[in-house]
Amino acid sequence: MRSTDSRGRRREEAPCLLRTEFQRDRDRILHCKAFRRLKHKTQVFIAPEGDHYRTRLTHTLEVAGVARAAARALRLNEDLTEAIALGHDLGHTPFGHAGEEVLNEILEEMGAGGFRHNEQSLRVVDTLENDGAGLNLTWEVRDGIRNHTGAGQPATLEGKIVHVGDRIAYVNHDLDDALRAGLIGTGDLPPGLFSLLGNTGSERIDTLVHDLVDTSVELGDIGQSRRIGEAMSSLREFLFATVYARSIEENGGQQVRRVIRGLFCHFLEHPDLLPSAAGPPVVPVGTGTTPSLDLLAVRVADYVAGMTDRFAMKLYFSLSLPKGWAV
Repeated sequence: MRSTDSRGRRREEAPCLLRTEFQRDRDRILHCKAFRRLKHKTQVFIAPEGDHYRTRLTHTLEVAGVARAAARALRLNEDLTEAIALGHDLGHTPFGHAGEEVLNEILEEMGAGGFRHNEQSLRVVDTLENDGAGLNLTWEVRDGIRNHTGAGQPATLEGKIVHVGDRIAYVNHDLDDALRAGLIGTGDLPPGLFSLLGNTGSERIDTLVHDLVDTSVELGDIGQSRRIGEAMSSLREFLFATVYARSIEENGGQQVRRVIRGLFCHFLEHPDLLPSAAGPPVVPVGTGTTPSLDLLAVRVADYVAGMTDRFAMKLYFSLSLPKGWAV
């Protein structure tokens, strides 16, 4: 879609003479603090011993590359596509999906609605960034970020491309990382899938992107052919069965649970220690009002979800050690 056809921003702004509205959104995401923190957040492997494993940032860049290539081939708006892709995981927790599961458990136990990283990504760009003012992104980028995963369908074709591109990226690079880590061997791979999709990551991405483009042209909408779509779903199921749960258990899953719960409980009991950057106050300052437990839980979740892996670990251990031992 054209940026001039955008449904606009939550707060009106004067147009930029050099950039379209979607280009401005892309740049705001690139320059925000939450985007920079992605480089120290887990994709699949927690604290991996090696420099070549994906992080949440490299995953994001790979999604952007896949999605933008498809958008260009389909003559859609590349800037809108890229902005959605770059912002889709801004709300992800430390320690990958293991951290997300723990935060979701805690908030559900408290009756505070649970935690989903796509909704948190929208909260980051709407409320938490820019000292509480948010990034004031366009409606289309916000919609694409929120609906890149889950039951909701993105309203734009560009958002739908990111929805598929996210899966194309992670099923390939997570498989590559799992092989590198020794969680699976080449003999474990389902041979039928790879004869169809390709034997290397490059071949599989090429197959999947070409199929996405060709099928979308035929449909007049974004989609995959039945044969390739089912093959990718089977590969995704293979990863869930053999890699994701196992990587959590073998790479500090219980420690992640202790760290996330420990930090959450600490700041829930001591909300005065929450930094101002953790989000807007749960009650107006100076009113003497007791904060709602739900509102406080959300603010604590905002703070914990925004942490990097290494910051969360360092803070947890500093809080756990006797004061004389803390470094």
